Amino acid sequence: MQKYKKKYLFVGLGTMGFPMAGHLSKNPNVDLYVFNRTQSKTKLWLTKYNGKEYVFETNDIKFDGIITCLKDDHAITNSLLDSSLISSLQDNSFILDHSTTSLELVNQFIKNEIIIKKNVDFYDAPISGGEIAAVNGTLSVMIGGSIDNFSKISTFISAYTKSITHIGESGHGQIAKMMNQLSIAGTLQGLSESIVFGKKYDVDLGKVFEAISNGAAQSWQMDNRFKTMVSNEYDFGFAIRLMIKDLGIILSEAQKQKLQLSIGKQTFDEYKKLDSEGYGKLDTSALVKKFHD
Repeated sequence: MQKYKKKYLFVGLGTMGFPMAGHLSKNPNVDLYVFNRTQSKTKLWLTKYNGKEYVFETNDIKFDGIITCLKDDHAITNSLLDSSLISSLQDNSFILDHSTTSLELVNQFIKNEIIIKKNVDFYDAPISGGEIAAVNGTLSVMIGGSIDNFSKISTFISAYTKSITHIGESGHGQIAKMMNQLSIAGTLQGLSESIVFGKKYDVDLGKVFEAISNGAAQSWQMDNRFKTMVSNEYDFGFAIRLMIKDLGIILSEAQKQKLQLSIGKQTFDEYKKLDSEGYGKLDTSALVKKFHD
């Protein structure tokens, strides 16, 4: 008798989701379905990995879990809350959202009548590490939600992660991601200013990198972006437009808490300006271009 394979749906085959779903598809115990709004991306994914396309109009499948990796609140609301997709979940299943979203959206999920009735666990589980980590299966995940089934979720997503941390209750995963993005914004501000400062003195920036990357200034951004920032290479990684979205969410939350996030606001404004100048699709390290004439 053939062993039953649990059915899962992965929604969102973008820069991050495409390889993440690919890693999941290699699990022999998983019957994986995929959905992407742009169907050509789904077709491409199916040529590279084992899985099945989910079609709203014809599929009548009950899933053991839905995993999402989408660009913003609107995309998630449109794909899950405003569609019949939540109804396709079995009782006692889960939703694992890897998107970076607002806390309002998290609250919409945990208060959703269908989710409550079906006893569905909702996890806000934003990711960090960029496209390279998604491809290599070494993402960091910060999770908010019930601790009860956390070990099962951790085992399931270990296919594309190197670090999985249960931060706390629902919403706390998103708060951790907001802190992550603020930290990146501050680091990129410092790197941008230090590079421009060094160029004014015609110092050997390669030797500077060798020296300071082994000291207290070392960071992931320095290790992976210092040299490309010096060379004006920005065609990779996390796009400015996505960081604008994330910082906008953060500043909105900060306003509710009556917090003035000066670096966050400065970086947000500078990214908005760069986007208006046509640089919105470049990597966030293009922040250094704010100094260019």
